[in-house]
Amino acid sequence: MKTIIYIILLCLSTSAFAQTKPSDYFKNPKTKVLVVGSFHFDYPNLDANKTNKEDQVDVLNPKTSKEVTELVDYIKKFKPTKIAIEAWPNWNANQKLKEYSEGKHRDKRDERYQLAMRIANELKINELFSIDAESVWDDLQKHFGKTDSTFFNNLSKDYDFNSDDAISQQFNRFFKSSEPKNFKSLLDTFIYMNSKESHQYGYGAYLSGDFKLREHDGADMLALYWYSRNLRMFRNIQNIPHNSEDRILVIAGNGHAAVLRQLFTSSAEYEFIEFSSLK
Repeated sequence: MKTIIYIILLCLSTSAFAQTKPSDYFKNPKTKVLVVGSFHFDYPNLDANKTNKEDQVDVLNPKTSKEVTELVDYIKKFKPTKIAIEAWPNWNANQKLKEYSEGKHRDKRDERYQLAMRIANELKINELFSIDAESVWDDLQKHFGKTDSTFFNNLSKDYDFNSDDAISQQFNRFFKSSEPKNFKSLLDTFIYMNSKESHQYGYGAYLSGDFKLREHDGADMLALYWYSRNLRMFRNIQNIPHNSEDRILVIAGNGHAAVLRQLFTSSAEYEFIEFSSLK
């Protein structure tokens, strides 16, 4: 009889233990975050993947301008309470937002005007949070670059995001296929760009090509430069005052969005909202 009772208790204990999931330990209310990965509307072409002039879209063109309106209205469904943008503090985002509210800057193609400021103005949000950051690589260069230039030059040699290996060529074709000219509207472009699969491969692009430079140089450069920058951007978002009632909209280049997706979905502080779920 004792044996039967013991078996029953053991089964009940095992059953209860098996039902406990990792998420069961994190029941705290979370701040909702929508990360909108964008291409740069004014095409500065400073990124590794550049868009040819003939493939660029003009967001001030009447037809495309209507698509911008459709995209803005779609993002507004998230009902953000705070907006973070890829900008340096000295870009003076809030001074520009004030000027935008007075009717200025409407002819600027930059997505920070066309999306962030327009959404902020229409939703009566009077503050933008600039979250861009330099990397630890930049810090090391400033502090030690002149005294130990040989080390830094050897580490970063040929780290230029230009590789001709087969995997990198596949990524080049993928990025070319993601350009707005291949979609019927900007909204469709953004839904595609911000999909889980698109971000997965966008993130994976950094694990090919120059990542394989020498034994560890490519991996170290990714950590010191690109990943460090994105971690610091995430930390800047954490520093935005927020509670569980807030809804934070983050607008940044899609390369950043791919990394931020990973960070937000792993965080116990935030709830990552899929872009496509706003339909």
